[in-house]
Formats: sequence, C-alpha cells, structure tokens
Amino acid sequence: MVNWVRSGAPWIWLTAGAVSLSLLAVLGLLLLIGWKGLGYFWPAPVYQFDIEQAGHRSVVIGELYERKWVPLQQLKDAGVDTAGFAGDKIERYVIKTGNREVLGSDFVTVLAPYVKKQHLLDDVAVVERLKNGLAYGVPVALYNDGEKVSLTQLAERLEEAETIRRELIRLEKTELAELSHQFEQLRKNGGSDTSRAGLEQQYRTLEQTMHSLRRLLARDALVIRVMTGQEIRLPLDQVLSVWQPNQMSLLGKVSHWFLKLGSFVSDDPREANTEGGVFPAIFGTVFMVLLMSVIVTPLGVLAAVYLHEYAGRNAFTKLIRVAVINLAGVPSIVYGVFGLGFFVYIVGAGIDNVFFSAELPAPTFGTPGILWSALTLAILTLPVVIVSTEEGLSRIPNSVRHGSLALGATQAETLWRIVLPMASPAIMTGLILAVARAAGEVAPLMLVGVVKMAPSLPIDGQFPYLHLDRKFMHLGYHIYDVGFQSPNVEAAKPLVYATSFLLVTVIIGLNLTAIGIRNHLREKFRSLEQ
Repeated sequence: MVNWVRSGAPWIWLTAGAVSLSLLAVLGLLLLIGWKGLGYFWPAPVYQFDIEQAGHRSVVIGELYERKWVPLQQLKDAGVDTAGFAGDKIERYVIKTGNREVLGSDFVTVLAPYVKKQHLLDDVAVVERLKNGLAYGVPVALYNDGEKVSLTQLAERLEEAETIRRELIRLEKTELAELSHQFEQLRKNGGSDTSRAGLEQQYRTLEQTMHSLRRLLARDALVIRVMTGQEIRLPLDQVLSVWQPNQMSLLGKVSHWFLKLGSFVSDDPREANTEGGVFPAIFGTVFMVLLMSVIVTPLGVLAAVYLHEYAGRNAFTKLIRVAVINLAGVPSIVYGVFGLGFFVYIVGAGIDNVFFSAELPAPTFGTPGILWSALTLAILTLPVVIVSTEEGLSRIPNSVRHGSLALGATQAETLWRIVLPMASPAIMTGLILAVARAAGEVAPLMLVGVVKMAPSLPIDGQFPYLHLDRKFMHLGYHIYDVGFQSPNVEAAKPLVYATSFLLVTVIIGLNLTAIGIRNHLREKFRSLEQ
C-alpha cells in the first residue's frame, strides 16, 4: 500500500476522477438547460380542470405548467381555508391559461384538492399571436371578409396571411428602407425639387401598396370560445399559427417542434422580447465576436512578438509582462467604463467632429455602437492572446531561428516565414480563449453598444453595407433582459433557458471552428518542430 501511494498512482486516479466529475457536471448543466429550453417548443397537452372551491364551480383550460408541494402552514399563514386538507403538504398546480387580455394573466394557480376532474380536450386549439401571447380555446367560427366560412379553410387562410405578412416585412426592410435612405441623402446633400417629387411619388405608391396588403391581411378572423365561455374574435393579421396538440400524432409533434425551433432561431423578438425569436441577437453576438477577433489577434501577436523577439531582458520588460498578466484580472465592467470614456466620448466624438460635422449635434460614432463594443472586448481579451502567443514563441527552438539566419534570411523574414507559422497553433489557442470569454461578456457591452431591441442589423443592403456605428443585440444581454427585466418573467422563463442553450451552442460552434483551424496548423507544422 505504501509503495502504491509513493508511486503516484492515487494522484493519477484522483486527477482523473476530478476531471470526470467536472465533465459530468458540465454535461449535466447543458442537459438541464437544453431540456428546460428546448422542451418549451414541444406541443404540450391541454387539459380542462373542473374546480370546486367553497361551493363555487369553475372551469380552467390550459397546460399543466408546473406542480409544486406547498407546506400546509404556509397556506394557513396566507389566509387560505385549509379545512379538510390532509397531510403536511398540499400539491399546487400552476396552469398556463394564456388569454392574457381576458384573464389578466397567463397563469392560474390551483390547489390539487380543489380539482375534481382533469381530462384532455380534443377540440381545443392553441393560437400563437403577435400580441398578448398564446390563446387557448375551442374554434367556433372562421370569417372571411365578414362572411362565415368553414373552419376547414383555416390552414389555407393562415398560409395566405403569412405570405402577405412576409411581403409586408420585405417591403419595409427593402423598398421602404431604401426610400428613407434616399430621403436622408437628399436632406444632407440637397437636391432638386424634381428629385424630391419623384421620391415622394414612389413613397405614395409604396404606401398604397402596403395599405392594400394590410387590408387583405385584416379581412379574416377566427372566433374561439375560451374557458370563461366568452367568445373572442382574433383577426388573422395577429395570428401566427394555430395547432391542436391533443389531436397531434407523434410525427406531427416532432414536425411542430422543429418548426417552432426554426422560428425561434430565425425570427425577430416581439412582446418586449418575451415572444418570438432571437435572430438579431444571434447575428449581433457572432458578428461582434468575429470583429473582436479580427482586432485582437494582430494586436496580441505583435505585442507578443515584440516582447519575446525584440525587447531586452530588463526590468522594464518584466514590468510590462506583469502589467499584461494583471490586466487579465481586471473586472470586465472597468473595461466597459474605459470603452465608454475613451472610445465613445473621445475617439468617437473626434471622428464626428472631423467626418460627420454636418450630422451634429446628433452623433454618428460618438455614441455606443458595435465597433466600440468590439474594441472594448479586444482590450479585455488582449492579455490572453499575448500570453498564449508568447508561450508558443518560447517553445520554438532557437536552432530554428539560427538556421534561418545562417542561410541568409533576415530576422523579419525568419519571423514571418518560420517562427509565426510554427507558433500559429498557440495563437489560435489564445484566440479560442478570447472568443470563449468575449462571447459571454455582458457587463461592458451594456455601456458601449448593446441594446434591448435594435431597429436594424449592422449589415444591410444600403451603402456602405457595413454599419459599425449601429447598436446591436446580444444573446447574453437578451438573457438578462428576459430573465430580470421582463414584465412577465414566469411566461418568459423557458425562453431564458432556450436562449442560454443557444448562447452555449454559438460559443461551442465558434470554438470548434477555431480548434479545427488550430489542429490543421499543428499537423501542418509538426514536421518542422521535429
């Protein structure tokens, strides 16, 4: 036993066990987030709950959202009549009823002893709307331009409404945006009355076209009977989709799940970010990280090359290295304050004074934007790239440098053609660490560019096509906003899990891309290292 301990085998097994536990913990966390988030898009069954409380009978229709056990004493303290309740704990149902405009809330809480009967409703439908969240009810009638038609035409009418809605969105994002851009250029640069009259005529024509499409979109309506017995009219211009989960087959549910997951990834958010998709946040996160990578990589490599290849071995160089290492421990919010004060208020204001003086006092670059966010995160992650690159340079044998110099190459040629290619795996390692940290940062971005809702993406079809002065959305900030600033936190909770899982997926995708490039470079230059 003593010899076994002295051999170091216990420490090997202890290390392996610690790594295994860490991997299991990370995997368990990902599974939990994925289950909570991705399960939101699965069509849950809808029940009818017959409730009797204090002699009063009522009906609740909705999804069984959550079941909790509540201590009996807690109910007594809350003033609930607990006469006839047995046991120390009582089960409580949280039912998602939707119909926010009718009931005032998305959820109803019911104690299990009050539920006399619970059964599935085959004819109930779930309606996804642009406003007021989901609606639960039994379809009663379908109207087309004021005339009652068969409910079997609902799918056809919904498809037609979706086509018109997408055409309206296309016109707003392309032709209307282009006209607005031309009006703005005309205002800046001046123009003839003829040019202005032509643009105004194009605008009136486009406005008439969009008005006609909106009239077509608003002519249909669906009537459903909700759990209160009231019949509510839902114009199809506000209805996105309708499904009957209790009548779906397994294949239908899987198809519905993929459809809703695709909509979540590709659509814009709505209802104060508590409904809809997260595409602008995905685009903003990826674009900001790529822009940050383009900035931080050359800066970090140049700094590491100078420190390792050119700087002397003296106290000043040691001080610089200590400063670089200490910068990695500075809280990220400090970088955000620095980015706001230096990049936005000094550099951005200077750019406005020189190049965009005609736009003042409305700032162009003198306001938070995606460029300043990328620069702030580049400075935040710069120490990681410097340290990783310098470690890679130190692992290259001096004999390689001496051999290159002996063959007549200059030091710059040796660095460019021999040393840096061999150190490229270490550079990619630094970039991987930088991406992993930058993609999840939120605090500094709140000061230098990220917003709750961005009106347009940083890339569009208008010259100069790449708009680095624009604000943007970010998955990390989206999680914070939905989870803590939402007016309906309970209803938005599944979206927090779904967005968190999506953020982890984006970070893993970016890292796997960088790892693939690093492994390719490592194999390419392995022979030189040997």
